[in-house]
Amino acid sequence: MTAAAAVPAEIEFEAEFVSGLANIFEKLIVFNQMLGLKITSIKPGQVRARIDMKPELVGHYAYNRIHGGVISASLDALGGLAVMAAIGARHMNETPQQRLQRFAKLGTIDLRVDYLRPGIGEWFELRAEVMRLGSRVASTRMEFLGADGKLLSTGSAAYIVS
Repeated sequence: MTAAAAVPAEIEFEAEFVSGLANIFEKLIVFNQMLGLKITSIKPGQVRARIDMKPELVGHYAYNRIHGGVISASLDALGGLAVMAAIGARHMNETPQQRLQRFAKLGTIDLRVDYLRPGIGEWFELRAEVMRLGSRVASTRMEFLGADGKLLSTGSAAYIVS
């Protein structure tokens, strides 16, 4: 991702905030748990995750290709996580617990996904960054990559933040 992030990257999150955000994303959002989304990095400017291929995610039985809906849902979820991290970075004057409470109203307004290559592999990497964080709407850009680093899909989304 080449565009400048909407949030200063030099901010460091507390362990309590990172673990709280991971708990929301990986455990409390049960659909993310079903998809197998696992956070690998949370920074104010960019978040990363991984999804391991499993039989429940197959979209094309003959090629063992991941379903396009899984890609779309995963990119949407990771875009939302990027917005959560950006909101957390914007309000560093609050306690980690206060910042974690800010995510209750977050929701997807618009999502676009471009499927560039078939999703075939043992695991996939996802990346997302916030392009703009306004007082009401945030814009994100996301990537879905194969284990070999090849770009398989891209996404962009808008989220309501207030």
